Amino acid sequence: MQLQQLAYFVAVAETRHFTHAAERMRVAQPSLSKQIKTLETDLGAPLFSRARGNVTLTPAGEALLPLARRMLADAETARREVAELAGLRRGRVRLGATPSLCAGLLADALARFHHDYPGVEIQVEEGGSRDLVRALARGQLDLSLIILPLQSDDPSLVTEEILREHLVVATPAHLAAPRRSHVRIDELRRRPLVMFRRGYDLREATLNACRQAGFEPRFAVEGGEMDAVLRFVEAGLGVAVVPSMVLDGRPGLVGAPLLPGLRRTVALAHRKDVEPTRAAQAFRAVLLGFLDEATREGTLPEGVEALPQH
Repeated sequence: MQLQQLAYFVAVAETRHFTHAAERMRVAQPSLSKQIKTLETDLGAPLFSRARGNVTLTPAGEALLPLARRMLADAETARREVAELAGLRRGRVRLGATPSLCAGLLADALARFHHDYPGVEIQVEEGGSRDLVRALARGQLDLSLIILPLQSDDPSLVTEEILREHLVVATPAHLAAPRRSHVRIDELRRRPLVMFRRGYDLREATLNACRQAGFEPRFAVEGGEMDAVLRFVEAGLGVAVVPSMVLDGRPGLVGAPLLPGLRRTVALAHRKDVEPTRAAQAFRAVLLGFLDEATREGTLPEGVEALPQH
């Protein structure tokens, strides 16, 4: 089994077409087909069904696809790491983060990292924690900032808790009650909510809190990403439960803590079976240093607490 054969296999699996896969890989179609056939012979099972011109994965192909993607991603990481050590390149960090973190602290931390390591390529993938955990497992990310607890314990990941933040009820500043110190969860029974799309950690946290209080919330609008939800609230469509950090720098919104308090923990995660690259380790150090400095100077957004590292 060769990496080139796996790359050809993944290309066919993703395009479902041998000619299109050959064009993607910049190789003659007969050569690609021959390599796929050799791979099938080595594995002792067909990987594709070619009935009536339709290319579909066989059960063996379905089983191989996630493993092949992971092996190719690991091989690319190895090439970059060795090249970095050899002084040929400066490295790359593939970082995953939830939308609230991208809209909050992450931008400042990335600016600090880019200043310290201007030659390192930074790739950011924004998504929900479950999607980011899957990307880590496939080898598509080096590090990810995710929300704990996960839906299920994943023994393949190492998680390091770095932040704790309060969830607040965001309200348009011009509609907010003066000196409102908090909002009780059962008050949301009477207020229309602006709700995130399915798959958002914040959606599940809000729904669970309302259901534990004995009611189903009423949605004014649902399905948005973070920026859309905040804008909808500013426009007066309803209120939303959001992390306190995303209100920093948005004078059109005010946040009142929920009672009973809702908090969530942010962790830095990576795969247990793969040592983070030197560039990824450098990013971790810069991020933790940034949080430590912000804690000492009192510049963390209201409701955000950096957790001590051991």
